[in-house]
Amino acid sequence: MDQSSSNRRQFLAAAGAAGAAAVLARSGRVHANSGAQRAEKLAIEGGTPVRKTPLRYRPYGPQFYDEVEKRELLDVLESKAPFRWHGESSKALQFEQAYAKHIGVKHALGVTSGTTALMTAMAALEIGPGDEVILPAWTWYADYDAIVLAGGLPVFAEIDESFNIDPNDIEQKITPQTKAIIAVHLQGTVADMDPILDIARRHNLRVLEDCAQCCGGKYRGKYVGSIGDIGINSFQLSKTITSGEGGAVTTDDSELFERAVRFHDVGVLRPPYRDDFRGGVLAAFASSNFRMSEFTGAVLKGQLEKLETICGRLRANARKVIEGIADLPGLKLRKWPDPQGDIGVGVFLDMGNRQRRDRFLRALRAEGIHAGGPGGSVILPVDKRIENKVTVVARWPSFQSPRGRAIRYGAACCPRTLDIIGRFGGVIMDPNFTDQDLDDIVRAIRKVFLAMAVA
Repeated sequence: MDQSSSNRRQFLAAAGAAGAAAVLARSGRVHANSGAQRAEKLAIEGGTPVRKTPLRYRPYGPQFYDEVEKRELLDVLESKAPFRWHGESSKALQFEQAYAKHIGVKHALGVTSGTTALMTAMAALEIGPGDEVILPAWTWYADYDAIVLAGGLPVFAEIDESFNIDPNDIEQKITPQTKAIIAVHLQGTVADMDPILDIARRHNLRVLEDCAQCCGGKYRGKYVGSIGDIGINSFQLSKTITSGEGGAVTTDDSELFERAVRFHDVGVLRPPYRDDFRGGVLAAFASSNFRMSEFTGAVLKGQLEKLETICGRLRANARKVIEGIADLPGLKLRKWPDPQGDIGVGVFLDMGNRQRRDRFLRALRAEGIHAGGPGGSVILPVDKRIENKVTVVARWPSFQSPRGRAIRYGAACCPRTLDIIGRFGGVIMDPNFTDQDLDDIVRAIRKVFLAMAVA
């Protein structure tokens, strides 16, 4: 079975009988009209665009701001206690408790951003000088930077067609110095956690889940952030729920949590954490100040009530688009390690190579549909400051070690990642897209895809 058939079968299985029936029904209608669609002149070639007003993506969370967030913020203003340790009742603590319960973990800690959540997780895992951490070649800078700033050495693994770390490329990157694997759930699609966890167990490694781009996603029925040893979230503007900035660390491991709490708050353990851990089992150590403010906690407490609504709408909208294009000849979609757990951030098609992908995207945009390649991340090994190991000082100690000098970044360490990111393109979903918006997306994709197929 080729990848095209496999991806469509994955989708149909996730959609269930009703979804499959919709695909078949729509496929019949589309086949009847395919000749007319083939004959339709593309807007990029002077034809009439599908939409006169371009359809664009907007950040999700702020679209759902209402009286819930307003009430929570007013509580903080009226209390005159924006610092979480000075009031009688902490919104940040209430968010932490609600979020932990929602995703099914024992502990959640609010911090100032996804980046500081990663730095806190590094401290919790005791990543330090000489330790190696494996991460995907395509992800955000913060995953790499958190390792470097902890004194560790980043080791890149290739991605697969899910756009996430390829489990088949991890094991060969393990050395005696490897301490952890970062499984990043990128652009709404969960990483394939079972083989990653199996590798980690066999090599006695820790697994850190970066859930920044997949808040609300699930893998085999479990929320991301509750599967590995420790997880992090970002609540920056472009994330599923948002407070503008903000982050969280999640874990079931009480010792990891205590270390995270101490690191994010100058080494101390305050109530209620001190009471929960009966004074704690660790001594204070050199730490930071990444405490979440009450304003951030208030907004996130309100946003959490909307998380399932946002994810549900994204999933439904992505499903409708995929149903509408599922019969296209030669269609190959992004890989889904768990189609039901995917939050439906976007619908991405494999166009074979970068040249065809770019032509496909230009044509879609001309039809009035906002389209692009995989986003929200960077192919890190080819970024010049990473390829050249540029840090805050000229001779960063970890990169001056024999192993640090031996590690080479650049295009040679991620050819498959460059290929995959270069040939996929598609449309980002919005939870508030209307049926007409979705129909326009389907029509535009079909129009361009079929025209390119016969060109």
